[in-house]
Amino acid sequence: MGKIRMKNKIVEIDGDEMTRVMWKMVKDKLLLPYLDLEVEYYDLQLKKRDETGDKITLQAAEAIKKHGVGVKCATITPNKDRVKEYNLKEEWPSPNGTIRAVLDGTVFRAPIIAKNIPPAVRSWKKPIHIGRHAYGDVYKNCEYRVLEAGKAELVFTSSTGRELWRGLVQEFRGPGVIQGIHNTDKSIASFAKACFTYAYDQKLHVWFGAKDTISKTYDAQFRRIFEEEYLSNWKIKFEQEGLHYFFTLIDDAVARVMKTEGGLLWACKNYDGDVMSDMVGSAYGSLAMMTSVLVSPEGYYEYEASHGTVQKHYYKYLKGEKTSTNPMALIFAWTGALKKRGALDKTPEVVAFASKLEEAALETVESGVLTSDLMAVATPSPQNRQVYTEEFIDQIAKKLRQNI
Repeated sequence: MGKIRMKNKIVEIDGDEMTRVMWKMVKDKLLLPYLDLEVEYYDLQLKKRDETGDKITLQAAEAIKKHGVGVKCATITPNKDRVKEYNLKEEWPSPNGTIRAVLDGTVFRAPIIAKNIPPAVRSWKKPIHIGRHAYGDVYKNCEYRVLEAGKAELVFTSSTGRELWRGLVQEFRGPGVIQGIHNTDKSIASFAKACFTYAYDQKLHVWFGAKDTISKTYDAQFRRIFEEEYLSNWKIKFEQEGLHYFFTLIDDAVARVMKTEGGLLWACKNYDGDVMSDMVGSAYGSLAMMTSVLVSPEGYYEYEASHGTVQKHYYKYLKGEKTSTNPMALIFAWTGALKKRGALDKTPEVVAFASKLEEAALETVESGVLTSDLMAVATPSPQNRQVYTEEFIDQIAKKLRQNI
């Protein structure tokens, strides 16, 4: 059989450390033998970002706007230790944050469910999806290290030059830190619309949590916009499907989610979604057992690994030691992008291939072939055996050959 042809390109964004190593294995063993893979490639490894003054990150984001679909490997967001380790010019910002700021939109994450990996929370019977607002907040902040006594104020000046508001942040008697964050009504409204649209399509209840009792302007605006969107456009549709929208304080949402059976979309502000998606992913077995896609209101899609670069395993790899690292999130990032590309291009053979690859990956896990993270949480079975990273991918490749 000849290779499956693609009509249009996917923007491929390469990354760092152990996920970069697995990214190449996935392409070489699971994709290229079957697909004439059409990509526009951007290398976002940390050294390349440093060499280009981080311009390559913006170029990758613009490429997604051009082609409509992108797929991204995990990347390093450097701290001071990483600046020293990689001899960087500066502490570059999060590539995910930069790309999300360009595309706006909402990050949706959902667990990859395998029959032999039960959730750690025994009440969860159905998947819990996370809808993370992918704009603003701490990821696009302005912050300052205060070194002496003084006054910090928040000031808003209109476009005409008039100062309309000034508020005291803190009278400092000594060193400290200050931070300013923002959001826009337009972005919050897009977030709300995306969450209700996704939930209605997937037949999920919607939960939204914020802290409007404390943040009486910022968080309260999120709550108001969500309620307006629901009442104006979704209430009747949801009720007809037996679905509901539920708002509560974010701390109450965290407590309640532990006792729900699932089957819901948990809409979270940017930072809350960053934290809670990792909690949900880990509770379903592993951070590598989670899909992640950024959906832009303009119709752009970026599929990505939902975890970090697996730094400790990479250091072992550099020493020539074998690792048992889970590539499932990377595989499902590729299959998600291929399915969307195939749907947009009306190439059902591309969609069918991506589905078969997902089936092969799940069949491998369910047959008891497991990486170290899954070995620790899988249902005990005589069939279970821990394998190294490349062995795991080889087993998926074997299943895929049998399925095609």
